[in-house]
Amino acid sequence: MTIRANLTRGAAAGAAAAAVWAAQQPLDMAVFGVEYDDVQLLGTLITRGSWARPLGLALHVANGAAFGAMYAALAPRVELPGWLRGTAAGLAEHLASWPLTTAVVRVHPARDELPELWGSGRAFAQATWRHALFGAVMGGLEARWNAGGEPATPPVPDERAAQSNGHGNLEHALSAPPA
Repeated sequence: MTIRANLTRGAAAGAAAAAVWAAQQPLDMAVFGVEYDDVQLLGTLITRGSWARPLGLALHVANGAAFGAMYAALAPRVELPGWLRGTAAGLAEHLASWPLTTAVVRVHPARDELPELWGSGRAFAQATWRHALFGAVMGGLEARWNAGGEPATPPVPDERAAQSNGHGNLEHALSAPPA
């Protein structure tokens, strides 16, 4: 596999994880009680009209793709299962970027329409959940898609294990060693 292919698959995993994040936001807003929407936050940086949501989603997925590509370049150096490695990366990014929420109330064009993030324990918990989910999905997909080599071929079935009637062979089932 080439490095370019690994990075591309990492980017695809990050984009897919960002889409999962965006799709589940209504649920976590209800659970955490915070009307914090990352798609809205990004979209209203550009416009406040009907294009805010689609542009915000495009930016969110593009950010996920960029993060996924960087992750794919570094992931092989960390000896953890993919989902756990991705979760750790997502949480590290969350902790590094959370202080930037202090700037939202000062510089964001739609700051009056956004909830207060800095200082809100519920908003921090909500963002922690989102980053953990993103990381687990991205890490799991990236590990699977960049596993290397050909997928394992399924084992050839033992002819004694199945008969033409589809019910198998009782003698074989009773004599087979436990799995």
